[in-house]
Amino acid sequence: VQLVESGGGWVQPGGSLRLSCAASGFPFSIYDMRWYRQAPGKERELVASISSTGSSTSYADSVKGRFLISRDNAKKMVYLQMNSLKPEDTAVYFCYAPVFYSWGQGTQVTVSS
Repeated sequence: VQLVESGGGWVQPGGSLRLSCAASGFPFSIYDMRWYRQAPGKERELVASISSTGSSTSYADSVKGRFLISRDNAKKMVYLQMNSLKPEDTAVYFCYAPVFYSWGQGTQVTVSS
């Protein structure tokens, strides 16, 4: 199982970023996927989840209405569109395959002026 995140970077408050996660080594289309984040000095927290077909999604209250999780099963990709970013969204963002307890290496998102 391999998960590789990309798309992080620096953005000003109110800006947007789109994170991508490329999955390989397992039958991606039949498993739920998640995005987590971990800010400095804080525990890793669940940001968003998506079902295997993409028909069901859920979000942490802190990002609801601003973030959108999606997936492309043909490409074995999962995405996190982040809009109206706030400084408190600064964290390392991780892609996670729960059934395999497998994490990506993470991608840094920094929101500051």
